[in-house]
Amino acid sequence: MTLEEAVRQIEKPDEKAMEQCRQRWDSIAKPLHSLGKLEDFFVKIAGMTGTSKIDLSKKALVEMCADNGVVEEGVTQTGQEITALVVENFSKTLSTASVMCKKVGADIIPIDIGVAVDTSGWNRKIAYGTKNMTKEPAMTREEAVRALEVGIDLVGELKEKGYRILATGEMGIGNTTTSSAMTSVLLDVDVEKVTGRGAGLSSEGLLRKIDAIKRAIALNQPDRDDPIDVLAKVGGLDIAGLAGMFLGGGVYKMPIVIDGFISAVAALTAMRICPEVISYMIPSHVSKEPAGQMLLEALGLEAPLHCDMCLGEGTGAVALFPILDLADTIYNTMSTFHDIKMEEYKPLS
Repeated sequence: MTLEEAVRQIEKPDEKAMEQCRQRWDSIAKPLHSLGKLEDFFVKIAGMTGTSKIDLSKKALVEMCADNGVVEEGVTQTGQEITALVVENFSKTLSTASVMCKKVGADIIPIDIGVAVDTSGWNRKIAYGTKNMTKEPAMTREEAVRALEVGIDLVGELKEKGYRILATGEMGIGNTTTSSAMTSVLLDVDVEKVTGRGAGLSSEGLLRKIDAIKRAIALNQPDRDDPIDVLAKVGGLDIAGLAGMFLGGGVYKMPIVIDGFISAVAALTAMRICPEVISYMIPSHVSKEPAGQMLLEALGLEAPLHCDMCLGEGTGAVALFPILDLADTIYNTMSTFHDIKMEEYKPLS
């Protein structure tokens, strides 16, 4: 599906299904709205899927994996080869994210959208990594659009396989550098305010990272009002694939869970491409990265988890799954006031 076709298909959520979901929550034998955001998330999911009969039993974490040419500038603690190593570890249950997925009953699906070498991940490779954005645009506009379309199509493919909810994750050495660059441009905020230490940079390394981002922005002059231009010039293939997944959620009416900083940059990119797609996103946690809360505010979303996490790989998004499973059990199995012959709670004026 082309990007243009996808954007045309994204509709507003189903208000009738949302109201039916609210009525179901209010009929359950407990105080009204006493589960707070858990109830709100289910109402939102009902709007996305067009039905108040919610089933989140089959879920997956999708890992968009790609390398970034900007690592040449010494902006990372580790070398680029770590990207491919972690991609292989995803399927061997040797990464943090894959261990968490096994525990919560979610599949993990690594997508090789731009790793610098061939890997065992699902092959959706657009290029063998991006260019060094301090010397030229990270990718062409065509490559950015193709990567967006990979994410869109992937959601449709996974829906056909029976998945009901997807979490977003990523792996790509250097991607907090690209994410910080995009955030600075999209939010019109100084680079220093949105750039953190990533996987553990020294103070000297942080200064190199900030300098590289500033040089990349000055050289490429990304257009803040054109999110695809920003993505192509100072972004990454992993971010593009994730942004496509958020758009795909709107196309295929499936909830997509935002992880942390990098995932939120992708979510903002998708929203700037098509504002209505925000209705198909579920926030998970507030990233410890400096721009984590800024991005959620720009999205107009409030995340339920405050754990000071900044690992990435979708770990924050996966942490939300068991909470949603608890809500699912209550929503689908708990007795109503009518069942136990108890007078219903009434909203207070």
